[in-house]
Amino acid sequence: MADGAGEGAMEVLQRLVQAVNAHDLEGLVSCFSEGFCNETPAHPPRSFRGVEQVRRNWTQIFAGVPDIKAQVPRTALDGGTAWTEWELSGTRTDGADFLMRGVVIFGLSKAEITSARFYLEPVEESSGDVNAHAARVAGTVAAAAEVTS
Repeated sequence: MADGAGEGAMEVLQRLVQAVNAHDLEGLVSCFSEGFCNETPAHPPRSFRGVEQVRRNWTQIFAGVPDIKAQVPRTALDGGTAWTEWELSGTRTDGADFLMRGVVIFGLSKAEITSARFYLEPVEESSGDVNAHAARVAGTVAAAAEVTS
């Protein structure tokens, strides 16, 4: 990125957060380049290309979580890359709480988002502690059950 790229990166990230919080679909979509590429490494089939999919995603999110709010508590810039930590919260139209947290690593060019590596996940409180998770991941669920008994 050219000189002043950090300022441009921060500006587009601020516009993105403001658009989410204002439920401004057009403002949000305008933050992304036409050739935007979203990679979701933990869920590869969810990856996509194009700003129209951004529009479809956020149309659905704004309709399903009409009070959605975004916070970005931490950001780190490295040239044309912005590492961002996100929290999205609200209440779904079915009355259920909505809470997602994670990291999005954005690729930036001028004042547009050109790519994202997306690591946001729904927050869940009921899957057990770290020992239960490690046992599930390692395939040793039976062994973990014996330890906690």
